[in-house]
Amino acid sequence: MKHSSGKLIIFDYSGTLSLEAPAFARPERLLKELEISGLDKLGIQTPGLFWERVVNPTWEEGSTTPVGYREILRREVERLFPERVRSARQDWIRQAASRFVDHYLEHSRMDDVWRPLLQALSEKASAVLVVATDHYAEATGAIIGFLQDWQIPAIPVTEPAAGEAPGRVLVANSADLGAHKADRRFWEAIRDRLRPSRPLHVLLVDDFGANEQEGDAYAARDQVENRTRQTVALLGDVFGGGVQDFFFRLGPAAAPSLKARRVEEVSRAVDRFLEGG
Repeated sequence: MKHSSGKLIIFDYSGTLSLEAPAFARPERLLKELEISGLDKLGIQTPGLFWERVVNPTWEEGSTTPVGYREILRREVERLFPERVRSARQDWIRQAASRFVDHYLEHSRMDDVWRPLLQALSEKASAVLVVATDHYAEATGAIIGFLQDWQIPAIPVTEPAAGEAPGRVLVANSADLGAHKADRRFWEAIRDRLRPSRPLHVLLVDDFGANEQEGDAYAARDQVENRTRQTVALLGDVFGGGVQDFFFRLGPAAAPSLKARRVEEVSRAVDRFLEGG
C-alpha cells in the first residue's frame, strides 16, 4: 500500500464542507436564480416544479453517471416545455442551463471555517483524506478547484495516481464512481484505488443529507436515517477497521459562531482519531 497510516478521514461535501450549497436551494433564493439564469422564461418558474418535475426524478441518473447537471437541465426543459423550446434558440437553452449550474457551483464553495483544519491535515499527511459526495459530474472539478484555491492539492480518486497521493485530498464523486455513498460499490471503488495492505480505521464527518433544503428528497428524515446506518456499516465492512462517525447537523440558519463551534468539535474528534491506536 502506498498509504501506510492505516487511517482514513472522509468528509462529506454538500451540507458539511459546503455549508452554502443547501442555502442555494432555499425557495426565495432558488426562485431568484431561476430568473437570473433565464430558466423561468423556458418554463421552470417555481421551486416546486424545479424539485418535483426536474431534479428529484432525474437525481439517480444525474448523480451516478457523467451526463452532468447542465445537460439534464437542458434535456428536461426541452421535454417538459416543447412549445417554449420551439420558439427559443438552442444555444440560449444551453446558456440558461449553464448559467444556473455555474451559479450553483460558485455558491457551493467550502466554508472558510474549514480551511485551517483541512490545510493542517493535508500538510501532516497523517491519514488518507477523502472528500466524498453524491453529486453531479461537474462537482468534481469544482471541488478540486476550491481546494487548490486554499493551496491544498487534490485529485479525483479515479485518477491512477490516487493510490500514491500522500498529502493530497482525494475527491470521490458518485457521478464518477457510478454509485451513491449508501452503495457498497462506491466505497469498494475507493478501496481498490488505495490498495490497502491492512484494515483502514475510518472517521466519517457527514450530515448524511440532513442539512439539505426542504423539498429535496435527499433530505427526507427516513432517508437520512437509513443512509447513516447503511454508510457506517458499509465503511466497516469494506475497509475492515473500526468506524467513527461525526453527524454534522446544523440548522438552516445557523449563526457563524455555531458553525465555528461545530467545526471545532470536528477538529477535536479528528485529533482523538489520529492519536488513537
